[in-house]
Formats: sequence, structure tokens, C-alpha cells
Amino acid sequence: MTHVLHLGVKELWSLLRDPTMMVLIAYSFTAAIYIAATATPESLHHAAIAIVDEDASPLSARIVSAFYPPHFKTPMPISLGEIDAVLDDGRQTFALDIPPGFQADVLAGRSPAIQLNVDATRMSQAFTGSTYIQQIVGSEVAEFVQRFRGEAPSQVELAVRMRFNPNLEEAWFGSLSELINNITMLSIILTGAALIREREHGTIEHLLVMPVTPAEIMLAKVWSMGLVVMIAVGVALALIVRGALRVPIEGSLALFMVATGLHLFATTSMGIFMATLARSMPRFGMLVVLVLVPLEMLSGGSTPRESMPQLVQDVMLAAPTTHFVLAGQAILFRGAGLDVVWPQFMMLVIFGGLMFSAALARFRKAISLLV
Repeated sequence: MTHVLHLGVKELWSLLRDPTMMVLIAYSFTAAIYIAATATPESLHHAAIAIVDEDASPLSARIVSAFYPPHFKTPMPISLGEIDAVLDDGRQTFALDIPPGFQADVLAGRSPAIQLNVDATRMSQAFTGSTYIQQIVGSEVAEFVQRFRGEAPSQVELAVRMRFNPNLEEAWFGSLSELINNITMLSIILTGAALIREREHGTIEHLLVMPVTPAEIMLAKVWSMGLVVMIAVGVALALIVRGALRVPIEGSLALFMVATGLHLFATTSMGIFMATLARSMPRFGMLVVLVLVPLEMLSGGSTPRESMPQLVQDVMLAAPTTHFVLAGQAILFRGAGLDVVWPQFMMLVIFGGLMFSAALARFRKAISLLV
């Protein structure tokens, strides 16, 4: 254990002397989390809309006045011939054309049509905004026909209760999901880069002549890089998630840190295994991209696993990130205790042991080739 401790301290000093890695760690657990939580708008926000009012009736004026900030900008009145121009120039995302005789047709029960032109290159606004506009127009027409503002009474009342995120704030989910993804990314990169750094600087040969075993070398890299990520996670939760973003954490932070430690044991071992395959930093970077993207996209952190094909769900059960995401979301979002997440903890322990054994076998083979 003395060898493991001293070698781990050496890894920490090597990391401190690597400014690129230090900047990557600082960015990943501060600015990256804040940007991921706030970059995507929670709902439609200041969407640009132009309206062609060919009817000039009380009903059309009512529809025009229904679009206002913060969901939409104040509607810009245009002529029929200007629709293509404002969309082609990117000045407007939506162009609504209210045809002549619209109010008369509505009152006569002839079901007239309104044309909505959408700039679909602005994908997020186009999808959400089209739904908003349909609801607004439908609501205003229905209230105009009924002669009163308000919905018709329903025979069944639906009582909606939003649990865990009452205001449906995207920042709550986005920040914690980005934190979980960055834990996986940094743990793989740090340990893999540490091993490749040894090979590129020639210090791996120095280690081979010392009275240390491959297992001790690996354990030193695992605990030192894992400690760095654990400290970064604690800082991110305190300063960014709880501080800057004011996201309430429902569950036990201590339990989440235990889950993080178990996950780091598996992912740091994975980083060493990948480094023995790559043998150079550029190759390691390409290998990280090939492995990390599926791990993050298909583990359930960005998209619910239930919406994925069954084959993908079954295959991803063989990835530690799937179980870490399940445990992390249960603890941080829903306040789950050990009685709920123990199956995920057990799977992380199993995967950690398997990953470490595979990485150790590969590491020993790589060292034997150097000798």
C-alpha cells in the first residue's frame, strides 16, 4: 500500500504540471455544466412571428393580439407578398396568413383555413412554436364563437401533480445530467492520458526497474485520478449546481459520492485498458470518441431508456454508465436511499472488478512487450 500511495502522489504531481488537463477539469465541472443547463431554453422564448391580416376583422385582431412576449415577439404586420422574403432572409421564424372573409366563414360554420409558414431550419423553435400557435389560434377562435373567454366545463377534471421538478425547469435536469456525463468522460481521459504520458516521457521504463507490480501501478492511477474527479464533483455540486443554478438536491450527497466512487473504479480501469490499446495520445483521443459517445447517449442520461429499441436497452445493461445514471438520477432527483439503489451499486461493483481485471491483464501484456 505504501507503493500505491507514493505512486498515486506522483500521478497527482504529474497532473498538476499538465496545464491542458487542469483547464479541461476546471471547464468540465464549472462552465460546461452551467452552459448545458442554461443554453437550451426551457420553452419558446421571443420567437419572431409575422402576420398577414387580410381579413381585418375583430376576430383576426383578437388573434394578432394573442401573440406577445415572452413566448413571441410583438407580431410584425406584413403583406402577402412579403412572406417568402422575411422567411428567406431569416428575419422571421413564423408567418401566419389570415385569409379574407375569415370571421364570416367562422360564424357561418364553414371551417376556414389559416396558413402557417414555418422556417424549419430553426428546429427547436419550429417544432415547439407550431404547437403554441395552433393552440393560441384554436383557443381564440373557440372563445370568439362561444362569446366568452374560458374553456367549456369538462365532465372529468384532471389533477396534474409535477413531482421532483414542479416548475419543469430544464436547468435542474440539464445540470445534473451534464455532471454525470462529465464524471464518465474525465475519469476515462485522466487515467488513459496518465498511462500514455508515462510511455511518451519514458518513465514507464523507470517503473519497470522498481520493486512495484503492475497491479500497484494501476491502483495508484485509479485512486489518484478518481480522487481528482471526486473533488471536482464536490466543487461542482456546491458552487455550480446548488450555488449558481440553485438546483435543489433531494437525496443524500454522501450516497451519491459512494455511487460515484464505485463508478470511477470501473471507468478509470476502462481508461487504462483503452490506453494500452491506443499507445499514443491521438489514437487514444479517437478511441475515446468512439466509446464515450455511445456510453453517454445510450445510457439513459439524455434520453429515457424506455424510448430506445429493446436490443439497445439490453446491450447497454453491460455498460457501467447505465447503472450509474440510474443510481445518480434516483438519488439526486428523487431522493432514493440505499434500499432503492442497491442493485445498481452491486452491478457497479461487479463491473468495476471485471474492468480492473481486464485492464490489469492487458497492462501486464503491454509491459511484457516493453521488456
